[in-house]
Amino acid sequence: MPPRRAAGRLAMTPSLTPRDLDRRGTPVRAWQARVITLFPEAFPGVLGLSLTGRALSDGRWGLEAIDLRPFGLGKHRNVDDTPAGGGAGMVLRADVLGRAVEVAMRGVPEDRSDWPLVCLSPRGRPFTQETARRWAGARGITMICGRFEGVDQRVIDHYGIEEASLGDFVMTGGEIAAQAMIDATVRLLPDVLGNAESIEEESFSDGLLEHPQYTRPAEWAGREIPAVLMSGNHGAIARWRQEQAEALTRARRPDLWDIWRARKPRD
Repeated sequence: MPPRRAAGRLAMTPSLTPRDLDRRGTPVRAWQARVITLFPEAFPGVLGLSLTGRALSDGRWGLEAIDLRPFGLGKHRNVDDTPAGGGAGMVLRADVLGRAVEVAMRGVPEDRSDWPLVCLSPRGRPFTQETARRWAGARGITMICGRFEGVDQRVIDHYGIEEASLGDFVMTGGEIAAQAMIDATVRLLPDVLGNAESIEEESFSDGLLEHPQYTRPAEWAGREIPAVLMSGNHGAIARWRQEQAEALTRARRPDLWDIWRARKPRD
């Protein structure tokens, strides 16, 4: 079966008016990401490299960076203002961002499970592998890259926007977080990695961290590849990898270990 093609162009292009996904009916189309940002030139960034970049060029997924600045007000296209109630920094205006959201969501499915609308924010729910799986199962996603002190809460409430965080730290904007989350999602799409087994065996696929990996040479700096991996005994190799994954998770991520143990069937 030929790979699904993107509804948009085969390369990322900054856009003010995203194309209507349904203008030719509803054929099967590739997953797409629309990103509202003050820095459209930041995209595709690392997403244009390696496997994700090749898949983007091949039309297996699509990317549009929607410039927020043209939606701004006045001569200087202002997009922000001082926080109500006082305080440091600036906040993205509801009227400006609202217009951008309306444009970015044109032609997409109304069901948010089929097309999430997400604001990248340090106060959002942590982004996980399960989040990536959920987003990969949709037709696409619209992301809002926060800046300054954040986004007017009325926009979040009015559109029912999901908030997602890359981690417990603060960045100057959401562009890097958007690229990281899109990368994690796109690699789960069919025909992007080209090896389904690599997805099944990697970290977080079954709730554990991944086991250690080795390759040639057989000996380096006085260190040898574990003998079991050279034995050809696939059963023993699988057991060793499982034991290593459990030990690493228990030592490095006790939070994941507790969850995995709770889900694991009793022996």
